Amino acid sequence: MIQKGNDIAAIIEEVKDITGSQQARDAKLQKICELLKARVSYYDWVGFYIANEENRELILGPYVGAPTEHTRISFGQGICGQAAAIKKPLIVQDVSKETNYLSCGVKVMSEIVLPIMKGERVLGELDIDSHTIAPFSKKDTRLLNGICNLVADLF
Repeated sequence: MIQKGNDIAAIIEEVKDITGSQQARDAKLQKICELLKARVSYYDWVGFYIANEENRELILGPYVGAPTEHTRISFGQGICGQAAAIKKPLIVQDVSKETNYLSCGVKVMSEIVLPIMKGERVLGELDIDSHTIAPFSKKDTRLLNGICNLVADLF
């Protein structure tokens, strides 16, 4: 559902420019959040969680969207924690049908979470919430996997 004019390659190039800049890691991550939210209309909350593998916990990093109470999430807890535990992306097209969903707001209807990996280590996650049911497609997965591969070098 990525809209026409939002070419995946063009967004990836913009992310490359951001990751190659002289800013600190969190400033780069913040800019990527802002870029994604601005460029894809159904990305209503975009954020990064930073992994603490020793404690098996995700800690909220830069994000854009409504504030969330989920600033620390244990591996296995909720969609984010599940993705960290299994080290694979998770797409939930309708969060109302999930039993292990941590609600971030009444407007959230779907979520996509992608681990940021280096080898077998979970470095963090890219988490996106949408106020639309079933908006995520293979294009979103390709785009967001590409971004996760680029930001892995920031850790």
